[in-house]
Amino acid sequence: MKTKTNSRRSFMGAMMLGATASTLSVLGNPAFAGMTDFSETQMNEADDWFKQIKGKHRIVYDGSYPHKGFPIIWNWAFYLSNNETGSPDDDITAMTVLRHDGIPFAFNSSLWKKYPLGEVFHVKKADGTTYDRNPYYEPQEGDFPLPVIQGIKDMQARGAMFCVCNLAISVYSGAVAQQMGLDPKETYEEWIAAVMPGIQVVPSGVWALGRAQENGCGYIFAGE
Repeated sequence: MKTKTNSRRSFMGAMMLGATASTLSVLGNPAFAGMTDFSETQMNEADDWFKQIKGKHRIVYDGSYPHKGFPIIWNWAFYLSNNETGSPDDDITAMTVLRHDGIPFAFNSSLWKKYPLGEVFHVKKADGTTYDRNPYYEPQEGDFPLPVIQGIKDMQARGAMFCVCNLAISVYSGAVAQQMGLDPKETYEEWIAAVMPGIQVVPSGVWALGRAQENGCGYIFAGE
C-alpha cells in the first residue's frame, strides 16, 4: 500500500512540474507505441460523428484545460445567448473538444476515484479541496458558479456535442501505468471504457478542432 501511495504521489508531482514535458516524454516511450492508433472503423465513426453538426449558429470550444468548468459553461452560454436572440436549439450547435488537461471531464466518477483525477488535473472545489468525482457531467449544487448552468448530460440532450482526445488519453493513462506499475494497455482500455455516453473519442483534440472548423464551426478557446 505504501509503495502504491508513493507511486501515485510521484506521478502527481511529475504532472505538477508541467504536463507538456511529462506527456511528451511518455509519448516517446516504446511501451506505449501503437496505443493511439485508430482502426479504420474507429476513424469512420469519428468522421461520421461530425455529420451531427447542424443549424446556422456553429461554434467549437477548445477545452485544453479544466479552467473551473468553463469548457462546459461556455457551451451552455452559447445556447443561452442564441436562444435569447431568437434562435431555437435546432438552429444551434456548440461543440466542446476535451483535450490535453481537459480530458477528465469525459470520464465517469468511478475512474476519478480509482485514479485521483482531481489531483492530477487540478480540478478543485470552491473550498480548495480536489474533486473525487466528475463535477460537470451531472453537476451537483455548488459545482457551477450559477445553479442554472447545465452540465454535459443535459447539454447533450439539447444537441450540444462533446468529444475527447484519444492521444491525450493514451499519454496520460500511459503515464499512470508507468508510475504505478500497471499494464499500459489495460490502463488505456480502462480509461476508454470510462468515457461517458455520447462523448465521442476522436484521434486527437487538434484533429477534432480542425474537422469542426471544416464543418462551419467558429473557434473559441474555452478559458476563464
